[in-house]
Amino acid sequence: MITPIRKVIFPVAGLGTRFLPATKVMPKEMLPVVDKPLIQYAIEEAKAAGIDQFIFVTSRGKEMLEDHFDYAPELVQTLMKRNKKAELELLESFNLAPGQLMVVRQPEPKGLGHAIWCARHLVGNEPFAIMLPDDLVHADVPCLKQMVDVYNEIGGNIVAVVDVPREQTNRYGILKLGQDKGKIVEVAGLVEKPKPEDAPSTLSIIGRYILQPQLFRYLEQHEIGAGGEIQITDSLEKMIGQSPFHGYRYTGMRYDCGDKAGFLEATIALALAHPQLSHKAQDIIRRAAAKLEV
Repeated sequence: MITPIRKVIFPVAGLGTRFLPATKVMPKEMLPVVDKPLIQYAIEEAKAAGIDQFIFVTSRGKEMLEDHFDYAPELVQTLMKRNKKAELELLESFNLAPGQLMVVRQPEPKGLGHAIWCARHLVGNEPFAIMLPDDLVHADVPCLKQMVDVYNEIGGNIVAVVDVPREQTNRYGILKLGQDKGKIVEVAGLVEKPKPEDAPSTLSIIGRYILQPQLFRYLEQHEIGAGGEIQITDSLEKMIGQSPFHGYRYTGMRYDCGDKAGFLEATIALALAHPQLSHKAQDIIRRAAAKLEV
């Protein structure tokens, strides 16, 4: 019997230094793409996948993330007095129920693997998801929902994967491929940030995972990996062969919002897809392009 996925970890303790000065006091996960912060896109994707328990691994100065999903009495009262029904419904749509949001601190920046390990007691002995809000995936069927549907059929461990240019393999966790069935590929090995000439493939893990709780057994060893940090990839590699482990070629467009250019691309793409802003976004882009041609 396959145990359902109920919990998701969001590692959100990073300082967001690549977006300074915007992130001096604002968590990078609160940066808005069109009209919603990155973290809200991630929460909505998790909800669409049927997940109802959300774990933030935070650090000092990240309280704004919790506040965003909390009840705001002053704002609600003001909107009610002004009869702003649409705005009230909008607020209600992303509030989380009491007990749904859990928060744990990562006191030191020791890597993604360490951040996930910090949430071990909140996850317990059940499979769980991990989502990196920096990776915004725009898709008709939300990426994590696609993965959960596959997990409900095959179980085990599943990571979302995409092909990257070979010269960029040193930025990602790269798969060594086993049996390739198209959308689903068997994971025969994992290498964290290999040099292009050493990469076993160009199939890269992005920020979506469904994993078994045995992961914590290996993270507990606090093994230092690439970049002098505790990497999750090193522990995932040790899980291969213990239970089914697959990469999933999701359907959708991924934007790396941890990078300024990727963030800009996501903003443009989602503005063009926005039901109220699409035409205006097109006009803005045309005017900007016309100026470049002059």
